[in-house]
Amino acid sequence: MARPAPAAVTVPADWPATEAEALAVQESLRTRVDLTGPGPEVGAGNATGVDVAYDEARGLVAAAAVVLDAATLEEVEEATAVGPVPFPYVPGLLAFRELPAVLAALAALDAPPGLVVCDGYGVAHPRRFGLASHLGVLTGLPSIGVAKNPFTFAYEPPGDRRGDRTPLTDGTEEVGCAVRTRTGVKPVYVSAGHGVPLGRAVAHTLSLAPAYRLPETTRRADALCRSALKAAAGD
Repeated sequence: MARPAPAAVTVPADWPATEAEALAVQESLRTRVDLTGPGPEVGAGNATGVDVAYDEARGLVAAAAVVLDAATLEEVEEATAVGPVPFPYVPGLLAFRELPAVLAALAALDAPPGLVVCDGYGVAHPRRFGLASHLGVLTGLPSIGVAKNPFTFAYEPPGDRRGDRTPLTDGTEEVGCAVRTRTGVKPVYVSAGHGVPLGRAVAHTLSLAPAYRLPETTRRADALCRSALKAAAGD
């Protein structure tokens, strides 16, 4: 079956253009983050992975949203969006590069997204407002961040067995967990985004990653956004 064409990306007229403007937006929105939830039950409803890929030479960003049945991990629906990169690369402000495309991909879905799993950070962020938190606040969707590296935060390596975890900390504050999703494989770094407490975010991550290091939501969204970018670039 042919995949639908990518959705158009609209960058709002008031989208931040400078680092100072983006920092002000983060400061104004981060107090709205809900870290108590409870969020959806683990293994119930849908779970949607979102991810992006860049073609910096052409100034393009492609986003993918892949909806899975959270119980069976079978695909329900997918959508993509491709548009211009709307913000320069600044560590800690990546959401401003990614959100317009991610929002367009989510808006193109007919199925309810359920839990949104971001390839990145939620409150494990210098200002406690990474992509997963920003997306959750803007949409009202429950969201979590599952990252491939710990950013700037400290942690002790978890045990070697699947399910082992240790706190990801900033000083004395716990901002996430290093979680072993496969025995003997390096951990992922889970943080609450919006509408889901950390413990449940970890449980969702393990449920969505039965066979690989990364959740199935992330694996499939990663492949889809890369494919959409390649098609848009004519490669």
